[in-house]
Amino acid sequence: MARSITDAQSAARAELSQAVDARRTRLLWAELAAIPVAKLSDASDARIAVARLEQAGYRSVLDVYRATAYQLTLIQGVGQKTANNALAAANQVARHANDGLLFRIDMDHGDPTNTGLVLAIRRAADIDRAVAPVAEVAARLDSELGVLVTSALPGSRWLRRAFAGSAKRDAAQSAGAGMEQWLDWFDRGGEAGLLSAANALAVPPQSQAQAWADFCANASPYYAVLESLVGPLQDATAANGFLADDLVAAVNAFELDQSLINVSLRAYQSFGSRFALVQKRVIIGDEMGLGKTVQGLAAMAHLRAQGASHFLVVCPASVIINWHRELERYSDLTVWRLHGDDRSDNSRCWREQGGVAVTTFDSLHTILGSDDISIAMLVVDEAHFIKNPDTRRARTSREWIARSERVLFLSGTPMENRVDEFCNLVDYLRPEVAQALDPGIGVAGANAFRRAVSTVYLRRNQSDVLQELPDLVEIDEWEEFSARDQQLYDAAVLVGNFMAMRQAGFAEPESSAKLERLLEIVDEAAENGLKAVVFSFFRNTLEAVAGALGDRAFGPITGDVNPVKRQELVDAFAAAPDGAVLVCQIQAGGVGLNIQAASVVVLCEPQLKPSSEQQAIARAHRMGQLRRVQVHRLLTADSVDQRLLEILSAKSDLFDQYARRSEIADTAPEATDTSTDRRAAGLAQQIVAAEQQRLAGRETARQPTAAPTAAPTAAPTAAAADEAPTAQD
Repeated sequence: MARSITDAQSAARAELSQAVDARRTRLLWAELAAIPVAKLSDASDARIAVARLEQAGYRSVLDVYRATAYQLTLIQGVGQKTANNALAAANQVARHANDGLLFRIDMDHGDPTNTGLVLAIRRAADIDRAVAPVAEVAARLDSELGVLVTSALPGSRWLRRAFAGSAKRDAAQSAGAGMEQWLDWFDRGGEAGLLSAANALAVPPQSQAQAWADFCANASPYYAVLESLVGPLQDATAANGFLADDLVAAVNAFELDQSLINVSLRAYQSFGSRFALVQKRVIIGDEMGLGKTVQGLAAMAHLRAQGASHFLVVCPASVIINWHRELERYSDLTVWRLHGDDRSDNSRCWREQGGVAVTTFDSLHTILGSDDISIAMLVVDEAHFIKNPDTRRARTSREWIARSERVLFLSGTPMENRVDEFCNLVDYLRPEVAQALDPGIGVAGANAFRRAVSTVYLRRNQSDVLQELPDLVEIDEWEEFSARDQQLYDAAVLVGNFMAMRQAGFAEPESSAKLERLLEIVDEAAENGLKAVVFSFFRNTLEAVAGALGDRAFGPITGDVNPVKRQELVDAFAAAPDGAVLVCQIQAGGVGLNIQAASVVVLCEPQLKPSSEQQAIARAHRMGQLRRVQVHRLLTADSVDQRLLEILSAKSDLFDQYARRSEIADTAPEATDTSTDRRAAGLAQQIVAAEQQRLAGRETARQPTAAPTAAPTAAPTAAAADEAPTAQD
């Protein structure tokens, strides 16, 4: 029975290893098949005779890689040396391709390597879970009992004892005692545990359909199981945030207690949790979609398992329900929501019983009577909300930070603006690190900055650690205004109304060229069995979209929709049939929601702030997403859309250069500081003036050439642009 358990585990892991190898081979062959055979000349200084290979039907590197030297020598003009050179070059290309291989499970049910891998992961996970309570003792029993039986034989009969030497008789007596101990263990219930595990192994494996359905619903745990059995799938250096070797060694040496969590951590997530515990007061700035919440959750669960009692999570109101749900779903920690009608009662229970209190930035100052509570860990989610130290939320947060033994800041965009604002976040945690930062550190480039802040800051990007994440395809959908759209746009330009210019494409739905294209996109998504999410800054645009979509639309989710209702809409959207469309205001839907059910994203207009788009897209293109994500930007040529993209393209590039790998663009703060009203107003003025000038030139070109009969109309002043309304909630 013990041997059947250990054999089943070994067989399942061997099957999984074979499935992984088969999948890797399939992916490698696909890579090589896409490389023309002519590229072999670039991989070798030796003569390859590419032309003769092509004439013989060898079109790709894969064709050569799978051939034998003998097969190649059958080609006219290809001798043994040339054949060996071609094979050596193909093998070299294959080695490089294999090193950079992105390992993932595709949604291609017809590919036997995909299906085999899904089945193997599920089987290995089921067996490990079934035998976990007795796995260690079964392995010992299997390895020890056979030896004990053999050693005990000389003492089993008087004749054997008579002819055995004293050493063998002593060994037999000792073995007999060992066997008696095992028999005692059996009598005390050990046999029942082994029998239960053995019976669980007899349950038939899941069918292909069951395994695929489970994978579609829970892709992330599959990858976690795969990593736990075959090792990390991503580059270790990237997963470790490019930290210094000595810090990485210290983090890796830390043993994370996962007894109070109910989720399998990815390797990079475990590293993030241990980094927070080892360094005590840090920022985890992972890109959206990488599971920052679960890293904070795991760190708190470790401390609770070690005896700590009180924890506090501070976050925006939009994500408080997400924290509550994640804590209840993935941990055994007690959760108290200190927000809303039950705030006072829950606060008292938290003080008396311990657990995790979850509150908002605006409610933090109302938590009273907690001066004597020792906070084992304070987690501040969306920590960039307190980057301005002069706000009340920042001052209150700082008081709690000072009282907390460990502090973890979470933010996908902690360096969104100027370097001094990022330094404010570091100053809350480690003043000595902030004071040591040279304001011009950004000039020195990425590596210098990472070294300077590595003790307090960890950031990983999706491309670094989620090799299984499907591709992100971004499509700019350029449209022309309809005649009515153009009239409305020209009128908005004439009076300098920047916000009306941005909304002109959807101002009258019945004549909107953008809306017509949006409906085509979501119809095509529905035909392909996909769901879509539509983002816009403007409520009027969202209402026009929702009205045109009718029953297919869920939402709109706007700033007026409370967090509970937002999550209900997302859940209903996830449960809806294919073809459903979630309609969201980009400020409300781009933060705190996970929308993996959507694989088509439509952006109704460009945003003033590049990171707003990135955050919104990351709500769908994140861990757990199984399909390729298509992003469609609805744009109108020769309009505010085109001017805005031209101006912001450089800003986005500079932000990406520094922020995406833990760096700050201090050399060009204007490249990233687009969030303030002053800068937004300046950008609006610039675009309005450019468009007024362009339209004036267009009208002049339409007029016949003649001497002016009257003084020209004065150009609109910059003040006209200032009349544009401020950003809507």
